[in-house]
Amino acid sequence: MSVVALVLAAGSSVRFGGDKRRALMADGRSVLVHSVELACTVFDDVRVVLRDGERGEALGLPSACRVISSADYTLGMGHSLAAGAASLVDSQAQAVAILLGDMPWVEPATLGLLASKAGESTIVLPCHGGQQGHPVLFGRDFWPALVRLSGDEGARSVVRANPHSCVRLDVEDAGVLRDIDTPEALRQ
Repeated sequence: MSVVALVLAAGSSVRFGGDKRRALMADGRSVLVHSVELACTVFDDVRVVLRDGERGEALGLPSACRVISSADYTLGMGHSLAAGAASLVDSQAQAVAILLGDMPWVEPATLGLLASKAGESTIVLPCHGGQQGHPVLFGRDFWPALVRLSGDEGARSVVRANPHSCVRLDVEDAGVLRDIDTPEALRQ
């Protein structure tokens, strides 16, 4: 199954109090670089949605990933996700994995497992301890709905509108629930 990765990294980091994408982790890499390099270990095609005018090189991103610009990033995650989904018009992949740029602790094996369950007409959702996490994988049948997203809700509306297509996969990886919204979350 061919899966393209779309890393969302255009947010304003309000709760973090600064640009969390540049915050350094224990290994010296930034949160965003860590998240993108993780995606690159599993997926052949990795696209990163950045704020309009930003360049991947300025954030230290690997040259292998493709930068997608979100002109309306200030209007919410839905707009950035729509911009990323619109970039998939040239992809032959059967599904897209929507990764968040502030979730560097998802294990590569978990990403591979989720990708192995993806299909053109499924939405794959990882769950840990009874909680739904990220990344969420959308089959290409749902890409037109992703392109129409707006606001700050992300793709929850697409998931809610298609319960029969959802495959919930229990994983042992707590990283599917751990994001970095505050400096304290980074230190933990």
